[in-house]
Amino acid sequence: MRNVFSIALACLLTLSFCATGEARDGKRRKVKLPSHSVTLAYSLQTVSVRASCFSPRLQGILAHIAAKTGRRPLVTSGHRPHASRRGSLHRTCQAADIRVPGVSESRILAAARSAPGIGGIGRYCNGIVHVDTGPRRQWVHCGRSRGGILSAKRRSARRV
Repeated sequence: MRNVFSIALACLLTLSFCATGEARDGKRRKVKLPSHSVTLAYSLQTVSVRASCFSPRLQGILAHIAAKTGRRPLVTSGHRPHASRRGSLHRTCQAADIRVPGVSESRILAAARSAPGIGGIGRYCNGIVHVDTGPRRQWVHCGRSRGGILSAKRRSARRV
């Protein structure tokens, strides 16, 4: 921890010397500062969630959900290059699993359905919602113990 603090302090001192040197001789110097991706429409659950490759279309879907719900979606899973399903849109960075803290699941689903460019909308029994840019489809997945993957229509038909 001390090493990290020392390195950070050294970087700050270096930057401050560059700024004072520029002021003394009047010449502008280019100082390259580290860049960070800033996402205003959504936030990431952890730093390990990969979302930097999201397409503008997927970012637009997340921004639409944020605008409709009044809160930023929390991306719990984004790009997964080694996803178990071969056709998973997570592999090509075209899908996101989200939660929106403080917003009901039905409002999240309604906002997702009205998003321009929306493809698939999935609902998991743990409250996570899947959105992607693929073909239009909807599903509910509650695990193998509860009957596996069933569409909402098939699930309601089974209950009757």
